[in-house]
Amino acid sequence: MSYRVKLNIFEGPFDLLVYLIEHARMSIYDIKVSEITTQYMAYVSQMQEEDVNLASEFMVLAAELLEIKSKMLLPRVNTEEEGETVYEDPRTELVLKLKEYKKYKAIAEMLEERREIAAATLEKPQEDLAEYTNEPDEYLILDSEQFKRAFETFLQRKKKLDEIRAHHRRTEKQRMTTEIRMSSIRDFFSKLPEGERADFMELVEKKGDKYDISVTFASVLQMMKDRKLDAEQRKLFGDIEVYATEYLMNEEKEEELNGEQNN
Repeated sequence: MSYRVKLNIFEGPFDLLVYLIEHARMSIYDIKVSEITTQYMAYVSQMQEEDVNLASEFMVLAAELLEIKSKMLLPRVNTEEEGETVYEDPRTELVLKLKEYKKYKAIAEMLEERREIAAATLEKPQEDLAEYTNEPDEYLILDSEQFKRAFETFLQRKKKLDEIRAHHRRTEKQRMTTEIRMSSIRDFFSKLPEGERADFMELVEKKGDKYDISVTFASVLQMMKDRKLDAEQRKLFGDIEVYATEYLMNEEKEEELNGEQNN
């Protein structure tokens, strides 16, 4: 049996391997290495045929699967442990890695689900309702130093409360998405002379907003992955210079040409 796997739906080599094992209804403790290796190599070949930038992790795991497959073809090696004969299974280390991967993938999915729930929830900060409880006023006898410390504590709590309120007023609809930011970055470089570089902070619209900086950084990384941008940092913690690649420039020229033909 062979599988034709759709590209760009796996986060990494172990994600693909788990899919193949589960799709074949195998137990990870009894993997048919020969069958799984054949399917895995077919997927890697498909990636190369479709000119996908093949991640090194896929090739490393492919080599590991081929090594296990070759060991499975050799005569079994038995070792003596406490008077018992134990068969050394070449798949043992791979099984442990798969168990660990599935464990952390389940945790990541649970955290992502909680994040989505939290993002859709607006919480009302706790307020002081003492004035409505009909409790008698309390008078404290404090010297100037004690009063100063108490007032500083009050100001710190008020500042923290204001920050919490500001955070919860920002809903998901108000946030900039990476898709929108990538579009604005593309427009930015289309207006620059070909080959000219820009400082990373020039791409950030709200300089003091940490979220905006994060979205811009993530957008630049995605465009670098898509081979539309490249970046250079000449020294540790130095400025990051970003520039458009020939791939992006050619793409823009093709769109301009198509627009002129349509008109």
